Amino acid sequence: MLKNHDQAWSNCLQIIRKSVSDKSYKSWFEPIRPVKLDENVLTIQVPNKFVFNWLEENYVDELKMAIRSELGAKGRLEYQILVGDHRKIGMLDEIKEDKIPGTFKSERIKNPFVIPGIQKMRIDPRLNPNYTLDNFIEGDCNKLARSAGIAISNKPGGNAFNPLFIYGDVGLGKTHLAHGIGNEVLRKFPEKNVLYVTTEGFTNQVVQAIKNNSVNDFMNFYQLIDVLIVDDIQFLANRTKTQEIFFNIFNILHQNQKQIIMTSDCPPKDLKDVEERLISRFKWGLSADLKSPEFETRLAILESKMTKEGVEIPNNVAEFISFNVKNNIRELEGVMISLIAQASLADRDIDLALAKEVITQFITQINKEITVENITKLVADHYQLPIEKLQGKTRKRSVVIARQLSMYFAKTLTSTSLKLIGDNFGGRDHSTVIYSVQAVKNMMDTDMLFKDEVEEIEKKLQMSLNGYA
Repeated sequence: MLKNHDQAWSNCLQIIRKSVSDKSYKSWFEPIRPVKLDENVLTIQVPNKFVFNWLEENYVDELKMAIRSELGAKGRLEYQILVGDHRKIGMLDEIKEDKIPGTFKSERIKNPFVIPGIQKMRIDPRLNPNYTLDNFIEGDCNKLARSAGIAISNKPGGNAFNPLFIYGDVGLGKTHLAHGIGNEVLRKFPEKNVLYVTTEGFTNQVVQAIKNNSVNDFMNFYQLIDVLIVDDIQFLANRTKTQEIFFNIFNILHQNQKQIIMTSDCPPKDLKDVEERLISRFKWGLSADLKSPEFETRLAILESKMTKEGVEIPNNVAEFISFNVKNNIRELEGVMISLIAQASLADRDIDLALAKEVITQFITQINKEITVENITKLVADHYQLPIEKLQGKTRKRSVVIARQLSMYFAKTLTSTSLKLIGDNFGGRDHSTVIYSVQAVKNMMDTDMLFKDEVEEIEKKLQMSLNGYA
């Protein structure tokens, strides 16, 4: 039995649907209409050049697989692209313009991305579902940016953080946070159109739109976006036409209270070869920087990721890694992945020895191992006290603080057990060590001068171990 074009395309859609997400299917394939089937050539109609280009750039493999499955190895696909009173027809790789006979004329669709029968086109957000606000660990290094992200997810576009400009060095979580905001918006407002795009990808789209004389279609498409996330905006540098088009899109979205989120490796004022009018607009909302995470945040990130992977890691190993990998979360993740792989392949337990082997692949110099003895000496020297005083029974306040601080560093910076730490300070029991650690934490929370002093001692300790003092 001969197939008609409707049946052939319907069968193709069943194949395609298995290979793409629901949102991609609704955005790019549902609006397509089959026109005719001539032997092994199926002709389909797409609403405009932008949809054609998008299919060509992103779904050629899926289309070829479906057509050849349905029509055989010689199966071919031909497009009709409605452009006013014209159509453009062609195969997957080349098209030619042809006048439509009068009987084929159709009304111009006012908005080329709203197809009759579909009230609002759904757009594939291109978000990574693994990046969420929940698994973006908050610390002093990123609290402002994450808090702004939460506010945006509650009221996208209608907040004081539009645009949100997130900046910082590589590997600090800019992309994770941007995706997390987008995913949270979709969770709370599933009807909104969210789109993540890199600046490189946006530039390529601009080039194709110019090449195919479809800039208006391109602009119309971006007007549909409720939350636009643009990664690595610094790559707009020296791209004059892309900057011009992005400037217009930015203005339209902002005027319509649509949310704009951008990431960069530097603040707006330091962007090079970007038009001043764009830079001024980037400053309209909030510029939030991501700094290198402090020790506690690094430790929390590592433990969170290990838990997600279903892997238990000893406290001393987690602290050792977090202490040595200081500046880059990606390196922290790299160490974690390598540690799990090495333990699995070599059938070894995850312990401090294995961690030391793995970490040398990521950093040039491992901090010398900190011991209770050198901690005690440095703290005693700092307070100008004999070591014997810290190990003795005196309850003089200055000595008690120095003793508690020594126990605090011994607990947080070494893998020594509570019992052994207590033994080093006159045979005190583990409960005394726990109390001392908590006492130091409490004082740091309430006394900024004491907190600064603790941080100063820790820096001295690290420098002395690495030959700088």
